[in-house]
Amino acid sequence: MSLKQKITRIKDGDAGKAQFVRFIINGCLSAAVHYGVYLLLLIAIDNYIDIINKVASRDTATSTAYAIGYVVSFAVNFYFTCVFTFRASPTLRRFIGFSGSHAVNFLLHIVLFALCLRLGVHRLVAPFVVMGIAMLVQFAILKVVFRKR
Repeated sequence: MSLKQKITRIKDGDAGKAQFVRFIINGCLSAAVHYGVYLLLLIAIDNYIDIINKVASRDTATSTAYAIGYVVSFAVNFYFTCVFTFRASPTLRRFIGFSGSHAVNFLLHIVLFALCLRLGVHRLVAPFVVMGIAMLVQFAILKVVFRKR
């Protein structure tokens, strides 16, 4: 059975599973956008490092590039979460709920990461544990934010 057939089967058989598959696809797209913007900005930083060093350090520029990538990814993620994952229209109420869920998600990442390290999970493995747990929590929160009223 091809991937397209499997996705169609999920889509036709169980709306909740299809929604979750769309959530995973959207998450991968958003992560790729974040990392892509970050890499493009890193290239620009490397090309203009002499100018950048006059106003900020390389670390500050790199952190700024990461933050800009996150903001661009956040906008893409919100739009596709509305129209693709939950098949809902983007509204201010949903944007506020989405923003709040991402604040909760960020705090969840910090707490779970620290807990994993304290429990002895290797620092290279801990992010995957955290992302797996946080993804499920994020999906549950967003189902509430995007449910049709």
